[in-house]
Amino acid sequence: MNLKLLLLSLMIIPFFSGIAYAHTVDSIGEYRVEIGWMNEPVVSGDTNAIEFYVSPLVPDLDLKDQVFKNGISGLNKTVKIQLVYKDESIMLLLSPDHNIPGKYYAFVNPTISGFYQANILGTIEDTPISLSMHPPKVEERSYIEFPEPTDLTLNQIIDGHTALIADINNLKESVKNLEETQTNNMGYVGIGVGIIGIVIAIIALVKSKNT
Repeated sequence: MNLKLLLLSLMIIPFFSGIAYAHTVDSIGEYRVEIGWMNEPVVSGDTNAIEFYVSPLVPDLDLKDQVFKNGISGLNKTVKIQLVYKDESIMLLLSPDHNIPGKYYAFVNPTISGFYQANILGTIEDTPISLSMHPPKVEERSYIEFPEPTDLTLNQIIDGHTALIADINNLKESVKNLEETQTNNMGYVGIGVGIIGIVIAIIALVKSKNT
């Protein structure tokens, strides 16, 4: 039974091994600031926006426990975001969210996958701000193209996942046969070795996808 549970967990791992997306939170003076992508996962070549939130810090509360509340309005007139990728940069204006005070958008179309830096520049009320923050990575567009992906690497990843699924199905059949025939523990050792090989292959595929 324990072996079957292990096998089931290995089948689930690939579906939860993707990138976790989140906003980045920091502080400046008496204010909490937060950035993130409007649409996630963000991919190259799609129009998107940096979401920008500003609210007062709650006294005597750690930053990790601070939440966006009572947002600061009017910052689209005093704050800009400089988006930087390697040696390239662009200055983005803020557009306020008309339903949520203190929430703003800096619209942009990131054309290249990779990590970007957002420099928050200007003033929040009477507080100068010059803060560098990092939104989540922009992913390669080819990973979601359909029906004909333009990146051959994607085809290799898909073929690899197909082979892994076939191997997992073979292992399931082996477990079933072992249960029916009540073979000795040596059979389980062989299956364990096979599982280790599949885990290594999964890790290699995930790393190749992320790079």
